[in-house]
Amino acid sequence: MTFSAAVLTLYPEMFPGPLGMSLAGRALTDGAWSLDAVHIRDFATDRHRTVDDTPAGGGAGMVLRADIVARAVDHATVLHPANPVIAMTPRGAPLTQARIRELASGPGVTILCGRFEGFDERLFEARPAIEQVSLGDIVLSGGEPAAIALLDACIRLLPGVMGAPSSGTEESFEDGLLEYPHYTRPQQWEGRTIPEVLRSGDHAKIAAWRKRQAEIDTRLRRPDLWERHTGARDQPASGARREKKDQVE
Repeated sequence: MTFSAAVLTLYPEMFPGPLGMSLAGRALTDGAWSLDAVHIRDFATDRHRTVDDTPAGGGAGMVLRADIVARAVDHATVLHPANPVIAMTPRGAPLTQARIRELASGPGVTILCGRFEGFDERLFEARPAIEQVSLGDIVLSGGEPAAIALLDACIRLLPGVMGAPSSGTEESFEDGLLEYPHYTRPQQWEGRTIPEVLRSGDHAKIAAWRKRQAEIDTRLRRPDLWERHTGARDQPASGARREKKDQVE
């Protein structure tokens, strides 16, 4: 089954962009996934194809109009009724590898790309099925780069896209940890050598070393991931919380 992607954007010429190259490009040519870039301006009603207006209450920038964007979303929903609709916005929930796996296992995804100051909030009130997603705690010029990243993450997980099946599982975030460090030839470089265990041929020892290094790196570099992975956050019993509250009062 072909994974169908629809992107609602003010810049359809940005697609497929880098998704037309490398693994994703070959998969697109081979029919493993399809792409429909929908121009939001096609759903404007005036002769200037206006899609935005000034913010209510004042302020800088422009806001994408709910009525026009909703027509684009409704159009895409008719074309791809089984696809979840995701709006790329810094106000959304952080995108996770677990959510990527869910999307990649489905029929496809429809992605709505924000621009300017974002969307009129009434869009999400009127179309509650739209899932608001953020690529991270950064602000981009628009949702297109984030949409490309989301699609790339999904496409590489489609059956047959990656050469080795394990390539999709032995990676950062797949088991709640950062990936272990990698090495390759030459064995010696600027006085540094490949760890001996990786040259031992002992697969059990190699697996144990990689797991240990992943845990160490996650604990040092991403304590937030480590905390979630281990469940190590201190949560006092409800009685202890009540006792502490009584003492404060």
